[in-house]
Amino acid sequence: MIKILFVCHGNICRSTMCESVMTHLVNQQNLSAQISISSAATSRDEIGNPPHYGTVNKLKQAGVPVVPHRAVQMTKADYAEYDYLIGMDSANVRNMTRIAGGDKDRKIYKLLSFAGLDRDIADPWYTGNFDAAYADVLKGCTALLKYLQESNPS
Repeated sequence: MIKILFVCHGNICRSTMCESVMTHLVNQQNLSAQISISSAATSRDEIGNPPHYGTVNKLKQAGVPVVPHRAVQMTKADYAEYDYLIGMDSANVRNMTRIAGGDKDRKIYKLLSFAGLDRDIADPWYTGNFDAAYADVLKGCTALLKYLQESNPS
């Protein structure tokens, strides 16, 4: 079982969007028995809150089922628990590395790196642009799934 943890600042916009999009992609390919997906925050700002209404609306518009979720904070134990810890931007990656106490096993990535891009996914909490966030999330999750299938042939 490959275990993935998507991480953003508050765990109500981008990382929850990733959790729903990746779950949808994995289910479409009948890989749910092989890939486990969750999400978390680097901060405590939104702990216990559901996904942002902008995320929910964009996922519904795109025909992606929304995974039931309440925001949680990433912990040091998550580093041992998950195979891939994937941040949305450079600040997330820095905070994830701090929370994990380093990245000795090289498990921490920025999502768009799987699509060959070195840029951040802008936080729609600040930009209000859930369409752009969704486009980046879909691009990153699609590339991540392809990477996983090529790296772990069954």
